[in-house]
Amino acid sequence: MYIAQQIAANAVRQVLSGRNLTLSLPDAQQRFGNATPQQRGAGADLSYGTLRFYGELEIYLNQLLEKPLSDGHVHALLLVALFQLLHDKADDFTVVNQAVKAASYAKPAWAKGLVNGVLRNFLRQKDALATQVAKHEVATYSYPQWWINTLKKQYPTHWQAMLLVGNTHPPMTLRVNQRKISTQDYVQLLDRQGIASQQIGPCAVMLEQPMPVDKVPGFADGVVSVQDYGAQLAPYLLDLAPHMRVLDACCAPGGKTGHLLESADIDLTAIDNDASRLERVSSNLARLSAHATLKVGNAANTDNWYDGQLFDRILADVPCSASGIVRRHVDIKWLRREADIVSFTQQQSAILLNLWQILAKGGKLLYVTCSVFEQENQRQMDAFLSQHADAKQLPIQLETNLGQHIQCLNGQLIPSALHDGLFYALLQKV
Repeated sequence: MYIAQQIAANAVRQVLSGRNLTLSLPDAQQRFGNATPQQRGAGADLSYGTLRFYGELEIYLNQLLEKPLSDGHVHALLLVALFQLLHDKADDFTVVNQAVKAASYAKPAWAKGLVNGVLRNFLRQKDALATQVAKHEVATYSYPQWWINTLKKQYPTHWQAMLLVGNTHPPMTLRVNQRKISTQDYVQLLDRQGIASQQIGPCAVMLEQPMPVDKVPGFADGVVSVQDYGAQLAPYLLDLAPHMRVLDACCAPGGKTGHLLESADIDLTAIDNDASRLERVSSNLARLSAHATLKVGNAANTDNWYDGQLFDRILADVPCSASGIVRRHVDIKWLRREADIVSFTQQQSAILLNLWQILAKGGKLLYVTCSVFEQENQRQMDAFLSQHADAKQLPIQLETNLGQHIQCLNGQLIPSALHDGLFYALLQKV
Protein backbone atom coordinates (compact mmCIF):
# COMPACT_ATOMS: atom_id res chain seq x y z
CA MET A 1 0.00 0.00 0.00
CA TYR A 2 2.81 2.45 0.78
CA ILE A 3 3.95 2.46 -2.86
CA ALA A 4 0.42 3.35 -3.99
CA GLN A 5 0.42 6.12 -1.37
CA GLN A 6 3.72 7.43 -2.69
CA ILE A 7 2.47 7.43 -6.28
CA ALA A 8 -0.70 9.26 -5.24
CA ALA A 9 1.18 11.77 -3.10
CA ASN A 10 3.50 12.58 -6.00
CA ALA A 11 0.59 13.06 -8.41
CA VAL A 12 -1.42 15.16 -5.94
CA ARG A 13 1.58 17.36 -5.17
CA GLN A 14 2.02 18.08 -8.88
CA VAL A 15 -1.65 18.98 -9.30
CA LEU A 16 -1.56 21.32 -6.31
CA SER A 17 1.45 22.95 -7.97
CA GLY A 18 -0.66 23.66 -11.07
CA ARG A 19 -0.15 20.64 -13.35
CA ASN A 20 -3.17 18.69 -14.57
CA LEU A 21 -3.72 15.11 -13.44
CA THR A 22 -3.61 13.73 -16.99
CA LEU A 23 0.11 14.54 -17.01
CA SER A 24 0.85 14.26 -13.30
CA LEU A 25 -0.40 10.72 -12.75
CA PRO A 26 1.59 8.99 -15.54
CA ASP A 27 4.66 10.94 -14.41
CA ALA A 28 4.18 9.81 -10.81
CA GLN A 29 3.68 6.19 -11.88
CA GLN A 30 6.86 6.31 -13.97
CA ARG A 31 8.86 7.50 -10.97
CA PHE A 32 8.11 4.17 -9.31
CA GLY A 33 9.21 1.91 -12.11
CA ASN A 34 9.15 -1.24 -9.96
CA ALA A 35 5.52 -0.79 -8.98
CA THR A 36 3.18 -3.60 -10.01
CA PRO A 37 0.14 -2.89 -12.21
CA GLN A 38 -2.01 -3.31 -9.10
CA GLN A 39 0.06 -0.72 -7.21
CA ARG A 40 -0.12 1.71 -10.13
CA GLY A 41 -3.89 1.22 -10.30
CA ALA A 42 -4.26 1.72 -6.56
CA GLY A 43 -2.13 4.86 -6.80
CA ALA A 44 -4.45 6.22 -9.49
CA ASP A 45 -7.52 5.49 -7.36
CA LEU A 46 -5.96 7.27 -4.37
CA SER A 47 -4.99 10.24 -6.55
CA TYR A 48 -8.53 10.67 -7.85
CA GLY A 49 -10.09 10.17 -4.43
CA THR A 50 -7.77 12.63 -2.70
CA LEU A 51 -8.38 15.35 -5.28
CA ARG A 52 -12.11 14.64 -5.32
CA PHE A 53 -12.29 15.47 -1.60
CA TYR A 54 -9.32 17.83 -1.37
CA GLY A 55 -11.38 20.71 0.06
CA GLU A 56 -12.46 18.59 3.00
CA LEU A 57 -9.05 16.97 3.51
CA GLU A 58 -7.17 20.28 3.51
CA ILE A 59 -9.39 21.71 6.24
CA TYR A 60 -8.95 18.58 8.36
CA LEU A 61 -5.19 18.85 7.92
CA ASN A 62 -5.19 22.54 8.87
CA GLN A 63 -6.91 21.58 12.12
CA LEU A 64 -4.20 19.03 12.86
CA LEU A 65 -1.11 21.12 12.06
CA GLU A 66 0.31 23.91 14.17
CA LYS A 67 1.71 25.62 11.07
CA PRO A 68 1.63 24.96 7.31
CA LEU A 69 4.03 22.32 6.01
CA SER A 70 6.97 23.50 3.94
CA ASP A 71 7.41 20.12 2.25
CA GLY A 72 4.88 19.59 -0.55
CA HIS A 73 5.34 15.81 -0.74
CA VAL A 74 4.75 15.23 2.96
CA HIS A 75 1.74 17.53 2.78
CA ALA A 76 0.32 15.50 -0.13
CA LEU A 77 1.08 12.19 1.61
CA LEU A 78 -0.94 13.31 4.64
CA LEU A 79 -3.83 14.28 2.37
CA VAL A 80 -3.76 10.83 0.75
CA ALA A 81 -3.75 9.06 4.11
CA LEU A 82 -6.59 11.25 5.43
CA PHE A 83 -8.61 10.40 2.33
CA GLN A 84 -8.12 6.72 3.10
CA LEU A 85 -9.10 7.15 6.75
CA LEU A 86 -12.22 9.14 5.85
CA HIS A 87 -13.44 7.54 2.64
CA ASP A 88 -11.58 4.29 1.92
CA LYS A 89 -12.38 0.82 3.22
CA ALA A 90 -8.80 0.08 4.28
CA ASP A 91 -8.07 -0.69 7.93
CA ASP A 92 -7.08 2.42 9.93
CA PHE A 93 -4.08 0.74 11.52
CA THR A 94 -2.77 -0.40 8.13
CA VAL A 95 -3.26 3.01 6.54
CA VAL A 96 -1.28 4.76 9.28
CA ASN A 97 1.54 2.22 9.34
CA GLN A 98 1.92 2.23 5.56
CA ALA A 99 1.86 6.05 5.43
CA VAL A 100 4.62 6.16 8.06
CA LYS A 101 6.60 3.68 5.95
CA ALA A 102 6.05 5.86 2.87
CA ALA A 103 7.20 8.90 4.84
CA SER A 104 10.40 7.14 5.82
CA TYR A 105 11.46 7.38 2.17
CA ALA A 106 10.94 11.15 2.17
CA LYS A 107 14.03 13.36 2.42
CA PRO A 108 13.07 15.35 5.56
CA ALA A 109 14.17 13.31 8.55
CA TRP A 110 11.21 14.61 10.54
CA ALA A 111 8.61 13.34 8.05
CA LYS A 112 8.16 9.89 9.58
CA GLY A 113 7.44 11.18 13.10
CA LEU A 114 5.19 13.98 11.89
CA VAL A 115 3.07 11.69 9.69
CA ASN A 116 2.69 9.21 12.53
CA GLY A 117 1.71 11.91 15.02
CA VAL A 118 -0.75 13.73 12.76
CA LEU A 119 -2.60 10.60 11.65
CA ARG A 120 -2.86 9.17 15.16
CA ASN A 121 -4.11 12.51 16.46
CA PHE A 122 -6.72 12.47 13.71
CA LEU A 123 -7.98 9.05 14.82
CA ARG A 124 -8.13 10.16 18.47
CA GLN A 125 -9.90 13.46 17.74
CA LYS A 126 -11.96 12.40 14.71
CA ASP A 127 -15.41 13.28 16.09
CA ALA A 128 -14.38 16.65 17.53
CA LEU A 129 -12.55 17.54 14.34
CA ALA A 130 -15.59 16.60 12.23
CA THR A 131 -17.72 19.08 14.16
CA GLN A 132 -15.30 21.91 13.39
CA VAL A 133 -14.77 20.92 9.77
CA ALA A 134 -18.53 20.76 9.13
CA LYS A 135 -18.71 24.54 9.63
CA HIS A 136 -16.88 25.09 6.33
CA GLU A 137 -18.75 24.85 3.03
CA VAL A 138 -15.49 24.11 1.22
CA ALA A 139 -15.16 21.00 3.41
CA THR A 140 -18.80 19.99 3.10
CA TYR A 141 -18.79 20.10 -0.70
CA SER A 142 -15.07 19.96 -1.57
CA TYR A 143 -15.16 22.81 -4.08
CA PRO A 144 -13.53 26.26 -3.98
CA GLN A 145 -15.77 28.83 -2.29
CA TRP A 146 -16.11 30.92 -5.47
CA TRP A 147 -17.43 27.86 -7.31
CA ILE A 148 -19.98 27.15 -4.58
CA ASN A 149 -21.11 30.78 -4.54
CA THR A 150 -21.50 30.84 -8.32
CA LEU A 151 -23.72 27.77 -8.42
CA LYS A 152 -25.78 29.01 -5.47
CA LYS A 153 -26.58 32.18 -7.39
CA GLN A 154 -27.19 30.58 -10.78
CA TYR A 155 -29.00 27.41 -9.65
CA PRO A 156 -30.87 28.23 -6.40
CA THR A 157 -32.79 24.93 -6.44
CA HIS A 158 -30.13 22.64 -7.92
CA TRP A 159 -26.74 23.82 -6.61
CA GLN A 160 -26.34 21.32 -3.76
CA ALA A 161 -27.24 18.31 -5.90
CA MET A 162 -24.90 19.53 -8.64
CA LEU A 163 -21.99 19.82 -6.24
CA LEU A 164 -22.64 16.44 -4.66
CA VAL A 165 -22.99 14.55 -7.94
CA GLY A 166 -19.67 16.05 -9.02
CA ASN A 167 -18.02 14.14 -6.19
CA THR A 168 -19.36 10.75 -7.28
CA HIS A 169 -17.78 8.21 -9.59
CA PRO A 170 -18.96 8.74 -13.18
CA PRO A 171 -20.94 6.02 -14.94
CA MET A 172 -19.50 4.14 -17.90
CA THR A 173 -21.86 4.76 -20.81
CA LEU A 174 -21.57 3.34 -24.30
CA ARG A 175 -22.86 4.70 -27.61
CA VAL A 176 -24.11 1.90 -29.84
CA ASN A 177 -23.28 2.25 -33.54
CA GLN A 178 -26.66 1.82 -35.23
CA ARG A 179 -24.97 1.05 -38.54
CA LYS A 180 -23.69 -2.20 -37.02
CA ILE A 181 -26.24 -3.28 -34.39
CA SER A 182 -29.42 -2.05 -32.74
CA THR A 183 -29.23 -0.84 -29.15
CA GLN A 184 -31.69 -3.53 -28.02
CA ASP A 185 -29.66 -6.30 -29.66
CA TYR A 186 -26.47 -4.98 -28.08
CA VAL A 187 -28.05 -4.98 -24.61
CA GLN A 188 -29.04 -8.61 -25.19
CA LEU A 189 -25.47 -9.38 -26.29
CA LEU A 190 -24.16 -7.94 -23.04
CA ASP A 191 -26.71 -9.91 -21.07
CA ARG A 192 -25.59 -13.17 -22.69
CA GLN A 193 -22.04 -12.39 -21.60
CA GLY A 194 -23.13 -11.69 -18.03
CA ILE A 195 -22.58 -7.92 -18.26
CA ALA A 196 -25.37 -6.01 -16.52
CA SER A 197 -26.49 -2.86 -18.35
CA GLN A 198 -29.40 -0.46 -18.89
CA GLN A 199 -30.51 1.31 -22.05
CA ILE A 200 -30.98 4.99 -21.17
CA GLY A 201 -31.27 6.52 -24.65
CA PRO A 202 -31.68 5.64 -28.33
CA CYS A 203 -27.99 4.72 -28.61
CA ALA A 204 -26.95 4.96 -24.96
CA VAL A 205 -26.25 1.94 -22.76
CA MET A 206 -24.97 2.39 -19.21
CA LEU A 207 -22.95 -0.43 -17.68
CA GLU A 208 -23.75 -1.39 -14.11
CA GLN A 209 -20.04 -1.73 -13.42
CA PRO A 210 -17.23 0.03 -15.36
CA MET A 211 -14.77 -2.24 -17.14
CA PRO A 212 -11.54 -1.85 -19.14
CA VAL A 213 -12.40 -0.53 -22.57
CA ASP A 214 -10.55 -3.35 -24.30
CA LYS A 215 -12.88 -5.81 -22.57
CA VAL A 216 -16.05 -4.09 -23.82
CA PRO A 217 -17.71 -6.39 -26.40
CA GLY A 218 -17.49 -4.92 -29.87
CA PHE A 219 -15.41 -1.87 -28.96
CA ALA A 220 -12.39 -2.81 -31.08
CA ASP A 221 -14.68 -3.40 -34.08
CA GLY A 222 -16.48 -0.07 -33.82
CA VAL A 223 -19.75 -1.58 -32.60
CA VAL A 224 -19.73 0.74 -29.58
CA SER A 225 -17.84 3.76 -28.30
CA VAL A 226 -17.47 5.12 -24.77
CA GLN A 227 -19.41 8.38 -24.52
CA ASP A 228 -21.44 10.06 -21.79
CA TYR A 229 -25.17 10.14 -22.53
CA GLY A 230 -25.26 13.90 -22.21
CA ALA A 231 -22.68 14.15 -25.00
CA GLN A 232 -24.76 12.01 -27.36
CA LEU A 233 -27.35 14.66 -28.24
CA ALA A 234 -25.54 16.55 -31.02
CA PRO A 235 -26.72 14.54 -34.08
CA TYR A 236 -30.36 14.66 -32.98
CA LEU A 237 -30.33 18.40 -32.32
CA LEU A 238 -28.53 19.22 -35.58
CA ASP A 239 -31.27 17.53 -37.62
CA LEU A 240 -28.85 15.96 -40.08
CA ALA A 241 -29.81 14.81 -43.57
CA PRO A 242 -27.85 12.88 -46.23
CA HIS A 243 -25.26 14.81 -48.26
CA MET A 244 -25.29 17.85 -45.97
CA ARG A 245 -22.02 19.73 -45.75
CA VAL A 246 -21.15 19.65 -42.04
CA LEU A 247 -18.31 21.11 -39.97
CA ASP A 248 -17.19 19.69 -36.63
CA ALA A 249 -15.10 22.48 -35.11
CA CYS A 250 -12.78 21.72 -32.15
CA CYS A 251 -13.40 18.04 -32.88
CA ALA A 252 -10.81 16.21 -30.74
CA PRO A 253 -10.89 13.59 -29.33
CA GLY A 254 -13.58 12.68 -31.85
CA GLY A 255 -16.50 11.25 -29.89
CA LYS A 256 -19.07 13.55 -31.43
CA THR A 257 -17.31 13.32 -34.81
CA GLY A 258 -17.90 9.59 -34.91
CA HIS A 259 -21.49 9.95 -33.78
CA LEU A 260 -22.27 12.45 -36.54
CA LEU A 261 -20.98 9.98 -39.13
CA GLU A 262 -22.91 7.10 -37.61
CA SER A 263 -26.12 9.15 -37.78
CA ALA A 264 -26.23 10.24 -41.44
CA ASP A 265 -24.33 10.04 -44.75
CA ILE A 266 -22.90 13.55 -44.56
CA ASP A 267 -19.93 15.36 -46.05
CA LEU A 268 -18.04 16.04 -42.82
CA THR A 269 -15.03 18.27 -42.27
CA ALA A 270 -13.51 18.06 -38.78
CA ILE A 271 -10.89 20.49 -37.52
CA ASP A 272 -8.77 20.86 -34.42
CA ASN A 273 -5.85 23.17 -33.72
CA ASP A 274 -3.76 20.38 -32.15
CA ALA A 275 -2.24 17.98 -34.67
CA SER A 276 -1.52 15.30 -32.07
CA ARG A 277 -5.12 15.34 -30.86
CA LEU A 278 -6.30 15.12 -34.47
CA GLU A 279 -4.37 11.85 -34.76
CA ARG A 280 -6.61 10.47 -32.00
CA VAL A 281 -9.67 11.52 -34.02
CA SER A 282 -8.26 9.67 -37.02
CA SER A 283 -7.72 6.56 -34.92
CA ASN A 284 -11.27 6.68 -33.57
CA LEU A 285 -12.74 7.05 -37.05
CA ALA A 286 -10.65 4.14 -38.34
CA ARG A 287 -12.05 1.95 -35.55
CA LEU A 288 -15.57 2.96 -36.64
CA SER A 289 -14.79 2.45 -40.37
CA ALA A 290 -15.93 6.06 -40.84
CA HIS A 291 -14.44 8.86 -42.92
CA ALA A 292 -14.18 12.63 -42.54
CA THR A 293 -11.91 15.29 -43.98
CA LEU A 294 -9.58 16.07 -41.07
CA LYS A 295 -7.70 19.36 -41.00
CA VAL A 296 -5.46 21.08 -38.49
CA GLY A 297 -7.11 24.44 -38.02
CA ASN A 298 -8.16 27.14 -35.61
CA ALA A 299 -11.95 27.47 -35.29
CA ALA A 300 -11.51 31.18 -34.57
CA ASN A 301 -9.65 31.78 -37.85
CA THR A 302 -10.48 30.30 -41.25
CA ASP A 303 -7.32 31.43 -43.07
CA ASN A 304 -5.46 28.13 -43.16
CA TRP A 305 -8.19 25.51 -43.57
CA TYR A 306 -11.47 26.86 -45.04
CA ASP A 307 -12.16 26.08 -48.73
CA GLY A 308 -14.75 28.81 -49.28
CA GLN A 309 -17.87 26.63 -49.39
CA LEU A 310 -20.55 27.39 -46.78
CA PHE A 311 -21.70 24.71 -44.35
CA ASP A 312 -25.29 23.49 -43.81
CA ARG A 313 -24.57 22.47 -40.22
CA ILE A 314 -21.82 23.39 -37.76
CA LEU A 315 -21.03 21.72 -34.46
CA ALA A 316 -19.13 24.16 -32.22
CA ASP A 317 -17.99 22.11 -29.24
CA VAL A 318 -15.97 24.98 -27.84
CA PRO A 319 -13.16 25.09 -25.23
CA CYS A 320 -14.59 25.81 -21.79
CA SER A 321 -14.03 25.52 -18.04
CA ALA A 322 -15.16 21.84 -18.08
CA SER A 323 -17.07 22.59 -14.89
CA GLY A 324 -19.79 20.11 -15.89
CA ILE A 325 -17.47 17.09 -16.01
CA VAL A 326 -15.56 17.44 -12.74
CA ARG A 327 -16.38 13.92 -11.60
CA ARG A 328 -14.31 12.70 -14.56
CA HIS A 329 -11.59 15.34 -14.17
CA VAL A 330 -11.33 15.90 -10.43
CA ASP A 331 -8.32 18.20 -10.71
CA ILE A 332 -10.34 20.85 -12.56
CA LYS A 333 -11.93 22.08 -9.33
CA TRP A 334 -8.55 23.04 -7.93
CA LEU A 335 -6.81 24.17 -11.13
CA ARG A 336 -9.54 26.52 -12.36
CA ARG A 337 -9.62 30.11 -11.13
CA GLU A 338 -12.64 32.39 -11.27
CA ALA A 339 -10.72 34.71 -13.58
CA ASP A 340 -10.28 31.86 -16.08
CA ILE A 341 -13.96 32.07 -17.03
CA VAL A 342 -13.43 35.47 -18.67
CA SER A 343 -10.66 34.05 -20.81
CA PHE A 344 -12.84 31.15 -21.92
CA THR A 345 -15.76 33.42 -22.81
CA GLN A 346 -13.50 35.58 -24.98
CA GLN A 347 -12.23 32.50 -26.81
CA GLN A 348 -15.77 31.19 -27.29
CA SER A 349 -16.95 34.55 -28.65
CA ALA A 350 -14.16 34.60 -31.22
CA ILE A 351 -15.01 31.07 -32.38
CA LEU A 352 -18.72 31.84 -32.64
CA LEU A 353 -18.11 34.99 -34.64
CA ASN A 354 -15.82 33.22 -37.10
CA LEU A 355 -17.97 30.12 -37.59
CA TRP A 356 -21.11 32.17 -38.14
CA GLN A 357 -19.53 33.69 -41.24
CA ILE A 358 -19.23 30.28 -42.92
CA LEU A 359 -22.73 28.99 -42.11
CA ALA A 360 -25.19 28.97 -45.02
CA LYS A 361 -28.45 30.90 -44.76
CA GLY A 362 -31.06 28.62 -43.20
CA GLY A 363 -28.26 26.52 -41.72
CA LYS A 364 -27.92 25.56 -38.07
CA LEU A 365 -25.06 25.90 -35.62
CA LEU A 366 -25.04 23.85 -32.42
CA TYR A 367 -23.05 25.50 -29.64
CA VAL A 368 -21.88 23.04 -26.97
CA THR A 369 -19.90 23.34 -23.76
CA CYS A 370 -19.24 20.92 -20.91
CA SER A 371 -19.72 23.80 -18.48
CA VAL A 372 -22.41 24.68 -15.93
CA PHE A 373 -21.44 28.35 -15.66
CA GLU A 374 -23.95 30.73 -17.26
CA GLN A 375 -21.19 33.08 -18.43
CA GLU A 376 -20.03 30.44 -20.91
CA ASN A 377 -23.51 29.31 -21.85
CA GLN A 378 -26.76 31.26 -22.16
CA ARG A 379 -25.10 34.60 -21.41
CA GLN A 380 -22.75 33.87 -24.29
CA MET A 381 -25.79 33.21 -26.51
CA ASP A 382 -27.56 36.37 -25.36
CA ALA A 383 -24.51 38.48 -26.19
CA PHE A 384 -24.16 36.88 -29.63
CA LEU A 385 -27.86 37.28 -30.47
CA SER A 386 -27.80 40.94 -29.48
CA GLN A 387 -25.14 41.57 -32.13
CA HIS A 388 -26.47 39.35 -34.94
CA ALA A 389 -29.89 40.14 -36.36
CA ASP A 390 -29.60 37.14 -38.68
CA ALA A 391 -29.36 34.69 -35.75
CA LYS A 392 -32.30 32.96 -34.09
CA GLN A 393 -32.02 30.64 -31.09
CA LEU A 394 -34.21 27.56 -31.51
CA PRO A 395 -35.67 25.65 -28.55
CA ILE A 396 -33.85 22.52 -27.45
CA GLN A 397 -36.43 19.80 -27.97
CA LEU A 398 -35.81 16.35 -26.55
CA GLU A 399 -38.32 13.76 -27.72
CA THR A 400 -39.70 11.41 -25.08
CA ASN A 401 -37.44 8.52 -26.03
CA LEU A 402 -34.42 10.85 -26.11
CA GLY A 403 -34.96 12.99 -23.05
CA GLN A 404 -36.62 10.70 -20.54
CA HIS A 405 -33.42 10.26 -18.55
CA ILE A 406 -32.02 13.75 -19.13
CA GLN A 407 -32.48 16.63 -16.71
CA CYS A 408 -32.46 19.70 -18.98
CA LEU A 409 -33.08 23.32 -17.99
CA ASN A 410 -33.26 25.63 -21.04
CA GLY A 411 -30.48 23.81 -22.82
CA GLN A 412 -28.43 23.25 -19.66
CA LEU A 413 -28.07 19.61 -18.70
CA ILE A 414 -28.04 19.46 -14.91
CA PRO A 415 -25.38 16.88 -13.99
CA SER A 416 -26.97 13.72 -12.62
CA ALA A 417 -26.18 10.09 -11.93
CA LEU A 418 -26.83 9.33 -15.62
CA HIS A 419 -25.11 12.17 -17.45
CA ASP A 420 -22.66 15.05 -17.22
CA GLY A 421 -23.41 18.77 -17.16
CA LEU A 422 -23.32 19.94 -20.78
CA PHE A 423 -24.94 23.00 -22.36
CA TYR A 424 -26.57 23.05 -25.81
CA ALA A 425 -27.76 26.05 -27.78
CA LEU A 426 -29.10 25.72 -31.34
CA LEU A 427 -28.79 28.75 -33.61
CA GLN A 428 -30.27 29.16 -37.07
CA LYS A 429 -29.17 31.71 -39.66
CA VAL A 430 -32.29 33.50 -40.94
